[in-house]
Amino acid sequence: MRQTLVPILLLCAALATVGVGVVAVLQRSRADLVQQFARDRQAQLDEATRGVNEALDDVSDDLLFAGELLSQPGTSEEHRRELRALLEVIGQYKVIAAYDDAGVERLRLVDRRADPVVVQGTFFPALGETARRALEHAPGEITSSPPLTGAGGGWLRILATAIPAEAGVPQGAVAVLVDTQSVFAPLRIVSSDPEARLLLIGAHGKPSVASDPGLASWYQRLESEQGRVPTYASLAEKMRAGERGILLIGEQEAERLGLGKAEAVAAFTSIPLRGGSHWSAATLVSTIALRSHERGLIVRLSLAAMLVTLFLVAFGVYVIVAQRRAVALRESRRHADRLAHLHDKTQKILDNIPTGVLALTEEGRISAVNQALGSRMPSNVVGAPLAAAFPQASEPVLKRLQGVVEAAIREARVRSLLGEPLALFGEEGQYSIHAVPLEAREPEVRTLLVVEDLSNVRALESQLLRAEKFATVGVLAAGIAHEIGTPLGVVRGRAEYVLGKLGSAHPQAAGVGVIIEQIDRVSRTIRQLLDFSRLQPAAVRPVAIGSLLRDVSELLRLEAERRQVRIEWELPEGLPAIAADPDQLQQVLVNLTLNACDACSAGGRVRLTAAAPDDSSSGAWGFVTLTVQDDGCGIPPENLHQVFDPFFTTKKRGQGTGLGLTMVAHVVRNHGGRVELESEPGRGTCVTLLWPAAGPAAAEEQHVI
Repeated sequence: MRQTLVPILLLCAALATVGVGVVAVLQRSRADLVQQFARDRQAQLDEATRGVNEALDDVSDDLLFAGELLSQPGTSEEHRRELRALLEVIGQYKVIAAYDDAGVERLRLVDRRADPVVVQGTFFPALGETARRALEHAPGEITSSPPLTGAGGGWLRILATAIPAEAGVPQGAVAVLVDTQSVFAPLRIVSSDPEARLLLIGAHGKPSVASDPGLASWYQRLESEQGRVPTYASLAEKMRAGERGILLIGEQEAERLGLGKAEAVAAFTSIPLRGGSHWSAATLVSTIALRSHERGLIVRLSLAAMLVTLFLVAFGVYVIVAQRRAVALRESRRHADRLAHLHDKTQKILDNIPTGVLALTEEGRISAVNQALGSRMPSNVVGAPLAAAFPQASEPVLKRLQGVVEAAIREARVRSLLGEPLALFGEEGQYSIHAVPLEAREPEVRTLLVVEDLSNVRALESQLLRAEKFATVGVLAAGIAHEIGTPLGVVRGRAEYVLGKLGSAHPQAAGVGVIIEQIDRVSRTIRQLLDFSRLQPAAVRPVAIGSLLRDVSELLRLEAERRQVRIEWELPEGLPAIAADPDQLQQVLVNLTLNACDACSAGGRVRLTAAAPDDSSSGAWGFVTLTVQDDGCGIPPENLHQVFDPFFTTKKRGQGTGLGLTMVAHVVRNHGGRVELESEPGRGTCVTLLWPAAGPAAAEEQHVI
């Protein structure tokens, strides 16, 4: 006993010594932690200001671009039109104005979406003043105005630059009123920490509205109260000078600044503008969280050492007791191995049967689930009530399951639900449920719940019925087309004969013409029925998609113009050829494009696109994606599963036979492809064709041709 406890006690003493040493090391390295914390804040600030620099460079580039536009020959109306395009494209620009070399305004454009204060001209004098100051600098240098108040929440600034001339002398200036809120949006990341405060100093040395109100207030009072916050005053001076660095603020000064009762870290950097001026940003973060983390770590280490010590002591006691029970444990282990072998065999049998099996305890809790059913349930259902196994099932469904289980236990016989439509896993399916009661002497497995999923069987039955229906419809369509087509041809011939005898001026000529038009419409329907009933096998060969899309677009151009719908197509480089019958593929694309045009109102758009297999242009074998998308009225959800059925149509009577999409589905499937449809009422419809790509040999043959 003593020989066992002595090593344990020595180990506990060693652990305690290590814990004390860790605490001492943590305390000594606190300064290093603060420095690392400051460097991390500086890196975060640099990353945020990099985004601000890019945004300011974009504004400067736009100003230079506007100046170059104005320096080019052209009428005032042309310049106005070009600047209007720039104003409407970039939402943060509210006003753009151009001035001559004397600072006299040449033209001014105001964004119609701007605040009424801007539209009324409150900032027009400031625009002119900033432009005149820009004339004092070289072209390309950016001149900024002081903060503007009265609109935009204090984010409005005016930026101006001189317009370059051939001799290097500015021939005028261009100024823009900018809402800089989006420009400085990347700085929000540095103030996302609740302990962080942001100070943003503008080009004129004044705090921006993005600054923390408390820090901005202290900044305004620095002249009179500089002695109370000397480090903060030094920070403000360095920021005005455009420097970059890190300052540590003492605990008392940080508390005065509203940063909490702990030391604070101030990281600052400049945001230069072209021409020499700059903004400056700083983030001030309290180290109170670092201190709390350090204390928490020490406490956790101490508790961990105590727990380990207690565990080792308990383990030593357990080892001593276990030695006395070794013989009994060996015998128990032999029996346990035998039981484990039997359990493993049983579990393998249950896991490899396709039917789901779930075991319930005497209290109605789940004690085991086989693999077929467990893959469709949450991972932590063992030990939970029966309802936890089917979290997506409704309350009535769960009550039915519970009722079957209770009835099986009460009557001591198997109770079943056969072929019931139940939504056990979110979507409704066909299931047979069997509750099998077991002997009461085993409380851990009191009842077995067997779940047979019949959904796939029912789906196959539905597909078989659907195929038989289509076959019957095809035979019926062929018979009807043959019996009606011949008499209609005779009637049309007689109608044309009568029309020829009457002449176009006869009062009844229009009526006879209507008869001929209606016969032609019926004949077209009959031809579609015949096409549907005797779909020809596809003569597959490599087809270049680009020329086919151009042909379809050109073929339907006049029809689209008549309906005031725009047809667009897009084709990536290096797209492989596809294996298709060109005529049947063109028929598919024409049908889909016409349907898309029918769904669009005047001013709508139909877009045809293609994509290589696996979103690559390598030409690997696979499916090429062809998409026909419109922004029309869309298809109601209740009709989505019917759109490919024969004779189903949402068009008005006389405007469609309901065979177009059925033919599309037949042709695509005949080529080994798939059709996918997505639609949302009021947002439009997207039909995606997954078409087999031509193999490498076929592609090479096409290239040689």
